[in-house]
Amino acid sequence: MTDHTANLPFKVAALYRFARLEHYQSLQEPLAQLCCGAGIKGTLLLAGEGINGTVAGSAEAIDRLVAFLEAEPAIAGMELKYSYASDMPFKRMKVRLKKEIVTMGVEDIDPLQSVGTYVPAQEWNALISDPGTIVIDTRNDYETAIGTFANAVDPQTKTFREFPQWVENHRDELEGKKIAMFCTGGIRCEKATAFVKGLGFDDVFHLKGGILKYLEDVPAAESRWEGECFVFDERVSVGHGLVEGDAELCHACRNPIAPEDKLSPLFAEGISCPNCYHERTDADRARFAERQKQVKLAKLRGEKQHIGS
Repeated sequence: MTDHTANLPFKVAALYRFARLEHYQSLQEPLAQLCCGAGIKGTLLLAGEGINGTVAGSAEAIDRLVAFLEAEPAIAGMELKYSYASDMPFKRMKVRLKKEIVTMGVEDIDPLQSVGTYVPAQEWNALISDPGTIVIDTRNDYETAIGTFANAVDPQTKTFREFPQWVENHRDELEGKKIAMFCTGGIRCEKATAFVKGLGFDDVFHLKGGILKYLEDVPAAESRWEGECFVFDERVSVGHGLVEGDAELCHACRNPIAPEDKLSPLFAEGISCPNCYHERTDADRARFAERQKQVKLAKLRGEKQHIGS
């Protein structure tokens, strides 16, 4: 993280922990009160298997929230990564109760029972450079579209629920390999390693702290990362040092678009992009055009961003 980013006004905390959190329902209200009272926005997910979320606010407010969570014995020692934003990257605060903190949809997957070997960011390059290692990006296709590790396998999943079937379909290719998996912050690949270990694979590894930790700790000159890392907030992407990236969201399909995508004749702000143009009808684009018109009018009047933009 650069000194410049640390001076930005909003502190962003990406956090998770798999834990036996039997009383998770009772945490919803106090967390919502604390966050809303402190001006924190973002999402926190609570389930019997732990906590997961990304939130943003002033440094003081985020520090208060982290202290509250660390005071919970089951949550103490969370995987926690900080970055900074020039504008508030979330529109509202949500604290939700879920069945899973990251949805794979497979019963009896328990990272507390069995999980792959954690690989620190500083040791990741050596692992993925090994010819005997197959490197798998456990994120979804719209995330991998703007960045991934060199020579990583992209399962091209639409949701994490599709990942178990992809593994089943490619078991023969994984046999006898070191399997190294990664994701944005570490939570999906941690659960993915638990699933793969359960299938009988032994040499299973995952990037501790995810791509975000790698981009924070590994100098760009030594990096095997190519492109930017998609993040689930209004920043859209971050690069090395966790600086805000150049990607934007297409407000028609909510997929990330790179600067070169905006040069395409299929791009129209708020209406279409190369990713979604052929998946939408003329009626859809007419509707999006009217919405975009209202967004621009609202901005001219100095109003908040129009709902649906």
